[in-house]
Amino acid sequence: MRIESRLNELGITLPPTPTPGGVYTPVVVVEHMAYVSGQVPYGADGKLVIGRVGSDLTEEEGAAAARTVALTMLATIKASLGNLDRVKRIVKVLGFVNCTPEFQKHPAVMNGFSNTMVEVFGDAGKAARSAVGMGSLPFNVPVEVEAVLELHS
Repeated sequence: MRIESRLNELGITLPPTPTPGGVYTPVVVVEHMAYVSGQVPYGADGKLVIGRVGSDLTEEEGAAAARTVALTMLATIKASLGNLDRVKRIVKVLGFVNCTPEFQKHPAVMNGFSNTMVEVFGDAGKAARSAVGMGSLPFNVPVEVEAVLELHS
């Protein structure tokens, strides 16, 4: 329960695990890899964080939403795998930022997600990453993130 201890040490409480909103599996495990479906920002109250970065939200608010996605993803991983200690490392992250055409700081928004994973997992939380801007995202959420994880054998 090393990761659970780390979460407690950081004062992080994971939000409730969201119910899938379609026909998909939140986490698929193949051998020692886990593929996490796109996660969106659900706050501690279970409500979606909404807004478009560059018009409704600032860069900093977008980064805070990305941190919320990280916490939602951790809750989803824990629910699917039973234990966050099964995660050996975060391998690849793909972040989508709902933003105006003029907004160009997608990586800064995604740092909210990445910094959280490094806080929790240390160097094993630092992944290969892409951050791209989108014209829209489901339900007008500001950020959606998917990830590939390596699991302990």
